[in-house]
Amino acid sequence: MGEEGTVNPLSPDARLMIGAGALFAFVGVALGAFAAHILKQKLSPDLFAIFEVGVRYQIYHALALFVVAWMISSVPQMGVQIAGYCFIAGIVIFSGSLYVLSLTGIRWFGAVTPVGGLSFLAGWLWLAWAAWKSA
Repeated sequence: MGEEGTVNPLSPDARLMIGAGALFAFVGVALGAFAAHILKQKLSPDLFAIFEVGVRYQIYHALALFVVAWMISSVPQMGVQIAGYCFIAGIVIFSGSLYVLSLTGIRWFGAVTPVGGLSFLAGWLWLAWAAWKSA
């Protein structure tokens, strides 16, 4: 809160990260429920496990987007925004490729997955750099 009775608005970047984090978390929970109740009977155990990894990493990084939003508001370093975009790209590429691989059985989608993993790693490095720079 700012002055008495007023609320400090979030920056557009913070709002974007909160919105993306909430949306990715919602979709992750929905996909997890879908997997537990429907896909478990339809997919082979190895493809089901692949799907679950996609959901798990999506949820982890959806929550990381809330950390990014908080850091944008308190540690205004460009690296924080970059970290958020890396997490978004990682969710789409990493988790998305695992979903497609597990649902279609087309194994070459697994070749795309490491690009998403590198996006996650880059996001964590950018976040660490931004925190270090702000000290």
